[in-house]
Amino acid sequence: FGFFSPGSPYQPVIEGLGNYPQKKFYNVSKLGGANQLLCFTLDTLPYSIRVLFESSIRNCDGFLVKETDAMNILDWKTKQNNVEVPFCPARVVLQDFTGIPAMVDFAAMREAVRNAGGDPVKVNPACPTDLTVDHSLQIDFSKCAIQNAPNPGGGDSQKPMAKLSPLKAQPRKLPCRGQTGCKGPCSAGDSSRNSGQFSAQIENTPILCPFHLQPVPEPETVLKNQEMEFGRNRERLQFFKWSSKVFKNISIIPPETGMAHQVNLEYLSRVVFEVKDFLYPDSVVGTDSHTTMVNGLGILGWGVGGIETEAVMLGMPVTLTLPEVVGCELTGTASPLATSIDIVLSITKHLRQADVAGKFVEFFGSGVSQLSVADRTTIANMCPEYGAILSFFPVDNVTLKHLKHTGFDKGKLEVMEAYLKAVKLFRNDESSSREPEYSQVVQISLSSIVPYVSGPKRSQDRVAVNSMKSDFQACLNEKSGVKGFQIAVEKQDDIVPVQYEGNEYKLSHGCIVIAAVISCTNNCNPSVMLAAGLLAKKAVEAGLEVKPYIRTSLSPGSGMVTHYLSSSGVLPYLSKLGFEVVGYGCSTCVGNTAPLPEAIRNAIKQGDIIACGVLSGTKNFEGRLCDCVRANYLASPPLVVAYAIAGTVRIDFETEPLGIGFNGKSIYLRDIWPTRRELHTVEEECVISSMFKELKEKMEKGNKRWNLLEAPESTLFPWDLKSTYIRCPSFFDKLAKEPFSPQPIENAHVLLYLGDSVTTDHISPAGSIARSSAAAKYLTSKGLTPREFNSYGARRGNDAVMTRGTFANIKLLNKFIGKPAPKTIHFPSGQTLDVFEAAELYQKESIPVIILAGKKYGLGSSRDWAAKGPFLLGVKAVLAESYEKVHKSQLIGIGIAPLQFLPGENPSTLGLTGREQFSILFPPELSPGMTLDIKTSTGKVFSVIALFENDVEITLYRYGGSLNFVARRFL
Repeated sequence: FGFFSPGSPYQPVIEGLGNYPQKKFYNVSKLGGANQLLCFTLDTLPYSIRVLFESSIRNCDGFLVKETDAMNILDWKTKQNNVEVPFCPARVVLQDFTGIPAMVDFAAMREAVRNAGGDPVKVNPACPTDLTVDHSLQIDFSKCAIQNAPNPGGGDSQKPMAKLSPLKAQPRKLPCRGQTGCKGPCSAGDSSRNSGQFSAQIENTPILCPFHLQPVPEPETVLKNQEMEFGRNRERLQFFKWSSKVFKNISIIPPETGMAHQVNLEYLSRVVFEVKDFLYPDSVVGTDSHTTMVNGLGILGWGVGGIETEAVMLGMPVTLTLPEVVGCELTGTASPLATSIDIVLSITKHLRQADVAGKFVEFFGSGVSQLSVADRTTIANMCPEYGAILSFFPVDNVTLKHLKHTGFDKGKLEVMEAYLKAVKLFRNDESSSREPEYSQVVQISLSSIVPYVSGPKRSQDRVAVNSMKSDFQACLNEKSGVKGFQIAVEKQDDIVPVQYEGNEYKLSHGCIVIAAVISCTNNCNPSVMLAAGLLAKKAVEAGLEVKPYIRTSLSPGSGMVTHYLSSSGVLPYLSKLGFEVVGYGCSTCVGNTAPLPEAIRNAIKQGDIIACGVLSGTKNFEGRLCDCVRANYLASPPLVVAYAIAGTVRIDFETEPLGIGFNGKSIYLRDIWPTRRELHTVEEECVISSMFKELKEKMEKGNKRWNLLEAPESTLFPWDLKSTYIRCPSFFDKLAKEPFSPQPIENAHVLLYLGDSVTTDHISPAGSIARSSAAAKYLTSKGLTPREFNSYGARRGNDAVMTRGTFANIKLLNKFIGKPAPKTIHFPSGQTLDVFEAAELYQKESIPVIILAGKKYGLGSSRDWAAKGPFLLGVKAVLAESYEKVHKSQLIGIGIAPLQFLPGENPSTLGLTGREQFSILFPPELSPGMTLDIKTSTGKVFSVIALFENDVEITLYRYGGSLNFVARRFL
């Protein structure tokens, strides 16, 4: 321990663990021997800060992590918000949308290191890394019929859509043991249960007979979507397969398994790491902003950008400002009608109002022990939506009981409990136990929570279900903005008749055309998913239906969800209403929805109808689901089903029926809403440890398609110059051993003049590639048809596509243009062009460009291409009123300077039009938070803040970003 000064009280003590002396660990509660002051200080620290402290002690090397870092963390109460500290997570989690550029960068780094005279074999992840291929699923098939989409994967429909009959398949008959209630062989072709729409069994996500849990074949819908997924993404999958072969310390979890953050929860999470009998807390960073989901298991983790993740993969720590920790005290008991989603949205509102952005949130109080781990992970999953870095639930008895049911053996749980108690990371739920000291405390009474939805454009805009009808009416009246649609009063009751499948339907404002129970944390919470299934069962039994033109889908997070929906007997009823399993992975939530039927699209556009989507996800930005669906609401899974049955959001569930059932009887929501007792009974019977055990076994086996996939095994990736999926990027073209002084930005034009709340979706969309876009023109030039475009997310390994896709969101509002469109003005010529085309002209003319923006630039999911794309467009700096913290770090990590207006100033107050040219001079030596002067071509001079928070960020910027900084270690 030479990295600690002689006599330091922070000298770590390594000892055996109680009854398990062979298990060793750093006992941070015995630092400095019997130093009682240190022990008392540790007791007062929030649990999340204790994890940071243990990591600093264990990873102290005198360079990346110093003794002063440990001292600062222990002195958290006075040092919070004042110092930067490093954190070395135990592992990294990637998903394929953000994972593929990371792995492409690793492959490119090997190439660059070889070209610079280094050994490319040394370029490997130093931190254990798991990559889940979960974001490539698109819904080409639903309701056992191919979607009416001649162009699945992107663009607008050009031809009339013909009606297609359901796909036929021969079900496989399985022997029945004759249990009471089963009508014969366990066949998914039994029309009494699944309407005959099934085919061969999917290897790793079985559906079980609801009577005796025997495997039955998977729906044809799943097979067809998965076949399309492998066919469409074969080139990307081969690259992932190559990565799994040549890189050490990385594992690839193939398609058809589940979404990254749910697989992280169910399969990858250890809670306590054990390496060669050495114990330490599990912790993780990931490229998905919902990595925070594991906070519900007592695992410290959060989402970071792909650029920072790559640095962690190479052994560098994450650097963060020692955060404030907001203690969230939960008390009382929630209403029986309030689901976990209601609790999530209520807590989201409270914490957003409490201003927890950039802070840790930690939960305590009597209400915590009343929440299941599924509830906790659902709450933690929404952490990015209220701006906190993470939302931490310390391990307690509820956590241990959950782990017992999910397959952890007794011995491992005993070691885990003993270790966590020894290092003071186990929360005692007894009222007499001492609570840590927090920066501030937010009190939330669960008893006050009632059912809510969120929308129509932002997740933070909550609407009580009993106020939904009046709120939507208010949205029609309001001016266009964050909630309003500004529909003239005389047009608010317009009805547009439409013919669909031989019947006439009437569309009006508020009509629902998309209803999706999608792959997100909500789906892994058994209570809300079973509630949706039981509600569907009661609805079908009462004679209720869903209109056929509504795009309904059920995309579970993993096979476990399908497993318990099937074994509980509710899956056939969901299917009957159109909520059939379409596959496993992110789909509707990331914009991978096939186009609506043309007749419906035409009717919506003809009548300027405010059509609606309802989904049980976490993102509802305008235009994300479909360009003609302008109102999108987040709701719990049972409410998604309820609204789909109603067919409109303009309904008062208390006084108006969902529909007319058998014998002409009006059926109200209260008639079919499952009680807590019903949910508890079904959950106990169906959500059992065998489900988790079987899931883990099947994940470890992989699947047939992946196992048979061929891939090269060469040290360097054999780049295919004709590839439209995988290209060697240009980030390492200027790789040099020494850093350079920051260069001045002279006479820069403004590429875009943006307003407030510009999201990473606006900057770098993940959905379909529109036929008229710059990316589409590029792909067409390579000989691809619109059917083969796929999505931006799928092509993140191709810098040419992603650069052209930067700022290509149809909802981008550039003040130069005055209306939503991915366009800008090239000022030297006066032309209005696609953003890429204008940037390309500026680069040809050697004119640097900057971006002007308002407040909260870079909101939304962590996305590295939201920084890489602008960099390749030639953007040298962003000048905004404020930033989302992760995105600001990504800008620095790629070499773009994040500049901020002084408090109270913005382009309007300074009299800027954006048509000026800007010159920015950087001093030879930068310092954190320093002020810079900007001079415009009109002679105006004003000051801005350079948002470099510490010396590390300054160093990264001087080296041209974190990728180049890390690559130099191998030269």
